[in-house]
Amino acid sequence: MKNLSKTGNYNRSFVSWRALLMLVTTVLLAPVWAAAKEPAPQVEPLVRDLNALMSEENRSSVKKIVVLPGATLASSGVAGSYQEPTLGGSGGGIQVGGGPSVVRDIYGIPVGLSFPIFGISTGGSGKSGGVSRKEQEFRDALTKELAEAASAPLSNDALATDVFWRLREVPTLDTRIFAPTTPIPADTDAILYVRFSDSLIDVQGDEAFLTMSATAVMSRISDGAPLYEHLVNYRDRDKLENWTKNNNEAWHDFSAFSRHYLGREIAAELYERVNVQSELRPKETATVVPAKNDEWHAVSKTTTPTLAWELRLGDGDTQAEWAKGLDPSAIAYEVEIYDKHRIVYAAKNIRESQMTVDLELEACKTYRWSVRPSFNIDGDIRFGEWMRWDPDSANGNDGKAASVAAAYIYDFASLEIKCGRRGG
Repeated sequence: MKNLSKTGNYNRSFVSWRALLMLVTTVLLAPVWAAAKEPAPQVEPLVRDLNALMSEENRSSVKKIVVLPGATLASSGVAGSYQEPTLGGSGGGIQVGGGPSVVRDIYGIPVGLSFPIFGISTGGSGKSGGVSRKEQEFRDALTKELAEAASAPLSNDALATDVFWRLREVPTLDTRIFAPTTPIPADTDAILYVRFSDSLIDVQGDEAFLTMSATAVMSRISDGAPLYEHLVNYRDRDKLENWTKNNNEAWHDFSAFSRHYLGREIAAELYERVNVQSELRPKETATVVPAKNDEWHAVSKTTTPTLAWELRLGDGDTQAEWAKGLDPSAIAYEVEIYDKHRIVYAAKNIRESQMTVDLELEACKTYRWSVRPSFNIDGDIRFGEWMRWDPDSANGNDGKAASVAAAYIYDFASLEIKCGRRGG
């Protein structure tokens, strides 16, 4: 409007005619676009329950627990537009994957190993009409390739072990992990039952949404009373061709990060996390410089950069009482750095709001990093949230583009290490 006020009626008339022409063109071509392009996949967002934490009362009363791996997956499947009716044909269902139960020693402890089964079945994407046979055959081939890759094991014993090792770091907690057939010690306060509860490949149009879910149930030994039960979900998405390229690289990342997230989230909800109003943001340092003035995407000329961050605690009425007026010197931090596929660096008990990485990162590579605060609350160590540029995006368990970055690390701060650089 600023430019139009300076150029007079001629430009206003020109803009009006151009807008009318665009409107007419849109109306005329709309049926063509509708036929050529499928509607964007509609999937309900994962809603995060901020109150899904075990109560402090139960945390303080349960000091000795035994972790047990669960049974095989209760249900699984591939849903969406796989082998839906095409123009001139239709398809039935195919079942792939699966496997037996075996026993394996994990850290010297025999526990059962079970394999999730990803099945392929008929389904509908919710849109009217069909797609061409050529398009559908291409989609079906990619879906089958993805499902066959997904038959690799994600085991209950591995998940239980992840939870066990996280809970072992809680100073006030005595945690053990047993096989389901091992007698439970008499002095145990509660049993924590952990299992993968569902797995789903939902193919809609040319996109695939992968979801892995896990259930944690804690019951008191003395009377069998349930103390905690929650379903945790991890989902990522991408184009089908992106899921299956590079020997199903995105699927393997999904497999690793889903287990990584689910185990951590269960431990965090049970004993680690507290609800505290805060904001964490990365900060520029002498060796970490924002790219295009974006503090969440930075570059470094050294392979041993200095990372820095800023924590702001809320002081409103909804803030936890113990956090109001908290001394910043009483806050410690944990830092983690990831490459595209795995965690590569971790540091704990950092007493300042910055640290220099003491392990050389690789040049010509982009990493993602985050930090979370830890608080000493009457002798108990509790943690806040991991730093994310979109902290309300379901806590990093609802991905946007798996081939770019896994859901868990997608909204961490990114750091590109320039090529040809060395430590220092």
